[in-house]
Amino acid sequence: MSEEILVNVTPMETRVAVVENGATQDIYIERSTSRGLVGNIYAGKVVRVLPGMQAGFVDIGAERTSFIHVSDIAGGNGGGRDSDTGAPAAIGDHLHEGKKVIVQVTKDPLGSKGARLTTQLSVSSRYLVFMPQTRHVGVSQRIDDVEERNRLQQLLADALAAEEMEGEGGYILRTAAEGVGPEEIRGDLRFLKRLWAAVSRRAKRATRPELLYEDVPLHLRTARDLARPGVERIRIDSRESFAALRQFCDEYVPEVSTLLEHYDGERPLFELHGIEDEIRRALSRTVELKSGGHLVIDQTEAMTTIDVNTGSFVGRRNQAETIFKTNLEAATTLARQLRVRNLGGIIIVDFIDMKDEEHRRQVLRTLEKAMLRDPARNKVFGLSGLGLVEMTRKRTRESLEHTLCEECPVCQGRGMLKTAETVCYEIFREIMRDARAYENDTLMVLAAQGVIDRLLDEESANLADLEEFIGKTISLRVEPGYNQEHFDIILL
Repeated sequence: MSEEILVNVTPMETRVAVVENGATQDIYIERSTSRGLVGNIYAGKVVRVLPGMQAGFVDIGAERTSFIHVSDIAGGNGGGRDSDTGAPAAIGDHLHEGKKVIVQVTKDPLGSKGARLTTQLSVSSRYLVFMPQTRHVGVSQRIDDVEERNRLQQLLADALAAEEMEGEGGYILRTAAEGVGPEEIRGDLRFLKRLWAAVSRRAKRATRPELLYEDVPLHLRTARDLARPGVERIRIDSRESFAALRQFCDEYVPEVSTLLEHYDGERPLFELHGIEDEIRRALSRTVELKSGGHLVIDQTEAMTTIDVNTGSFVGRRNQAETIFKTNLEAATTLARQLRVRNLGGIIIVDFIDMKDEEHRRQVLRTLEKAMLRDPARNKVFGLSGLGLVEMTRKRTRESLEHTLCEECPVCQGRGMLKTAETVCYEIFREIMRDARAYENDTLMVLAAQGVIDRLLDEESANLADLEEFIGKTISLRVEPGYNQEHFDIILL
């Protein structure tokens, strides 16, 4: 199984694609103006307590107040029962208005909802997750070899004793720790000790809502979190970011350094590997299957529904065989689409009805096997009484559609439209392609009013830098008849 990671970096955004055997499996996007909050630790202030919901709202200095449930409070006993009395845990026993709390973001703001918080804090390194408020020591469930799990637990116990850190918190050995030696574990322990000491000092000094700890940028997290066994190379198209990534790897994950490769080819990296086309397809409701069938994916506030259709596939034998083959292909394809689109929460799959019990079992097994490769926690519950497959997938960040698109003002939310910001970045990439391909002095951008306004305002500095980089003049003109996604670049 050949796997590589592609990293596209611009001053405005970083995009990462995980490609396995030529097929895109995951896409991550982080914009400089709106970095994700998951993993960040804040000093917060409780602004409201809701006993009826067993929850509270906390001001962490973000645009919207954040939400915390009693089950996410250290000492709340998982939201079940009080550990001493056996009575239901009460939010009022832990929070009151005006109280200072140290919290960590577990879910980014989604739609109109604020971030989800926990007081059960943790910080990560390459091989370990440190949890200061527990004494639990565990091993990633993805390491299923019993001997390796026992070896790693003994390795960690020896390292804690050698570093005189026993009893100072709990740890989880991450999947990347499989096969590592004692020096790597001890190095991570020392790093986490220094990191937590710095966070603790800032927490004691904090007198108002403020950020105490922020996770590293996406291109650095790529080496720390995504460089799993089986990854053959990490290609990055920015020289500056490549140098920063190499320095980070040399210091924290030296075994990943040999995988790094700077891409300086003429064609854009994502275009060369078909990632741009994959992103465009991932914004469509319909996913075509090689057999001629197709999936229809609808994302709603409550759940995601996936409908499987035979389409033009008629098969060579009989109707039952045609339906079975279409459902098998759909099971594998939809598992990949959930990752590419980053769809989470409740997912309902309406496979084409199969009368043969063995066919139903094989389709379900194929789906479960495909979902095992998904790094996000998920569970397939099987067929319901209506013949629908019910499943869940953990959601911690916005879907690809919600990241790149906004509600269409014309259809009032029935469809999606790319943001002016997204269109501006597409224009910049198109200009880069045209500037390399043609020998002309001036390029004129024709676009909608909102896009031109953004190019003249928020993106003016980026536009000026681009002009200087390509050595050509870029002029702008509003086309009243264009919608927000429509633009043209004319060579003058």
